[in-house]
Amino acid sequence: MEFSSFLSDVIATVVGGALIALLFFWAKERLLPLPETTGRWYFEMRTEKTAYAPYAGMVLRYVAMLWREGHRIEGTVEKIYENSSTGERSFVGKNRTRGIVNGYVEKNYLAPDRIFLHVIEDGHGRESTNIYDVIVQSDGGMIGSFHSMVADQDGTVKWQRDPF
Repeated sequence: MEFSSFLSDVIATVVGGALIALLFFWAKERLLPLPETTGRWYFEMRTEKTAYAPYAGMVLRYVAMLWREGHRIEGTVEKIYENSSTGERSFVGKNRTRGIVNGYVEKNYLAPDRIFLHVIEDGHGRESTNIYDVIVQSDGGMIGSFHSMVADQDGTVKWQRDPF
């Protein structure tokens, strides 16, 4: 085996490897990017299971402002609507409860992307914790489930860009 043949084989392998790496990087960034989560969102929670009977069937709506840094998501939420056994009401201004959002994007190449969010809400009378597990839809919205420490609630959640 000659040295020049060996050298040309090494150069071809290195150049080919670099081109394949660039191709995969381009495909990851351009063809399969992370979902666009930054901006204003509206989401609706529907309670399906709870330890406190008056919360059964309750519907809560929130507005959220999210931003994404890589796979990490942060933001804030405010409760804007409630329909429960005590009646239907909208929350405006100082009557809104606020919360802090932390989460991340789970990028899936062969399945829909998932987003996990943890919200700590400074509710009326006490702080509460909600966890959201949502799937990114082809229309840009998100649907999934939530689990809340308030009355051990579980249910469905829908996130969308436009108000309900």
